[in-house]
Amino acid sequence: MTARRLSSLPSFRAFGHRDFVAVWCGALVSNIGTWMEVLALGVYVTAVTGKAGWTGGIAALTYLPSVALSPLGGALADRFDRRLFIAACNLAQVVLAVTLTALAFTDHLSVPAVAVISFLNGCVHVLVMPAYTALITGLVPQEDLHSAMSLTSMQFNLGRIVGPMLAAPLLAVGGVGWVFLLNAVSFLAVLAAVLSVRPQRRPASAPPSRGLWADIAEGARVSRRDPAIWLALVGTFTLALFVSPFIGLVPVFALKVFGLGAAAASGIVSMQGVGALVASVLVGSLVERWGRQRLLDVSLLLMGPVAAAFWLSPTLPVAMGTMLVLGAVYMVALTGLGTRCQERAPRELAARVSSFAAVLLNVGYSLGVWLQGALMDHVGVRPVTATAAVLFLGVAVVLRAQRPREVGVPET
Repeated sequence: MTARRLSSLPSFRAFGHRDFVAVWCGALVSNIGTWMEVLALGVYVTAVTGKAGWTGGIAALTYLPSVALSPLGGALADRFDRRLFIAACNLAQVVLAVTLTALAFTDHLSVPAVAVISFLNGCVHVLVMPAYTALITGLVPQEDLHSAMSLTSMQFNLGRIVGPMLAAPLLAVGGVGWVFLLNAVSFLAVLAAVLSVRPQRRPASAPPSRGLWADIAEGARVSRRDPAIWLALVGTFTLALFVSPFIGLVPVFALKVFGLGAAAASGIVSMQGVGALVASVLVGSLVERWGRQRLLDVSLLLMGPVAAAFWLSPTLPVAMGTMLVLGAVYMVALTGLGTRCQERAPRELAARVSSFAAVLLNVGYSLGVWLQGALMDHVGVRPVTATAAVLFLGVAVVLRAQRPREVGVPET
């Protein structure tokens, strides 16, 4: 089925826009490479150190730079041609991926080297993501925005499925170096895609820039004063803190709880992607039936119980089944929160509002994956993660109680 025919379905309307399709396909190839590398790094660090704290710490380094750099990236993306800004950041990621590849093939790879490169890659990642989100927002009309955000999550999770599936046998046969090499090559796809997109014009009503820090402060004021954006940001942070660490800690779960290796970790990660893919197909119809707000409420309330069920799974098959459900619910919740921020933000401030969501997502994830990983070494994997899932359920209940009074969104 072609993109044009798919665009007639509610969940796939954004595929009716050529530039969006080009960026979507390029990003898919790049994300396949990224998830190959994520699995390889998680398995490498866990195997070398034997510590969940190290695995969580390395995963956190990729997102920790968001504290300072994401708002800067948002301000820069609202100033310059977003296509060229993304292209420059992708070239930097190519250099880092090639460096990692060279270290692996020359037998100089080490945990400290992985930590440094992960940190630098995190710096580039948080700079580019606000620009990428704002670019997507500008490629489709407002009525197709939720479809675009859902499909963006779909391609991200398709990469999560295909990447680990390719990485596991490659790790067994060729080692981490070949995984890193394919990741480096994959960045060229998104580079070609964004350069093929027509330039986006700055809105005529946009006020002139008063400097980077003034631009950042303006984005912060808009995010704080709009109750819908503010509650979405709070939800994003707590979701990242309590639930999102499952992304980086799956290798620990597979190796330390089930006593298995890369193949088991790959299977669990892939099931998250399958769940997210199924949700991406269905979300358009669910939005039409329930409305965006009700679907977001339901997904946030389900998130804690589903995450707890995953971490308490007694066997690998049960863990894979619960991960499928967790992947679906996680995709719906995160997409709903991101869409809420973007639909409320003025177009000229889209990247800056996105940057604050990225800060909270990445800082929450960095803190959560590191703290939960460190606690696992002392308390155990299941008690730590199940407790975090229950805490998020409490947060979701509070957010649901606050939303009608502060935001005034109808219940139906």
